[in-house]
Amino acid sequence: MNINITSRKFKAKDSLKSHIKNELEYLNKFNDDILDADVILHFTHLKDSIKTAEVKLQIPGRTLMVKESTEEFAKSVSLAVNKLARQLKAVKSKRKSRLKA
Repeated sequence: MNINITSRKFKAKDSLKSHIKNELEYLNKFNDDILDADVILHFTHLKDSIKTAEVKLQIPGRTLMVKESTEEFAKSVSLAVNKLARQLKAVKSKRKSRLKA
């Protein structure tokens, strides 16, 4: 899996980058065919310090996109990965049901 991390208008720390990579590696448990993962980090509101993480996941035949906003980037990424895990489970169950039919 190729992981691309983009931080808009700030420089992401190495600890945040390693956290993102660890979270995304968790998704291999649900689908071994993940091709690319693009993570975009940015501030939604500078005054309120709302941090947004967008994750785009490429799997064969499909692209999954998730966006989460919280007060911390790490928390936003974790919530986005949880949503992606649910989506990957749904894709897997659809694929299994088609194979049975």
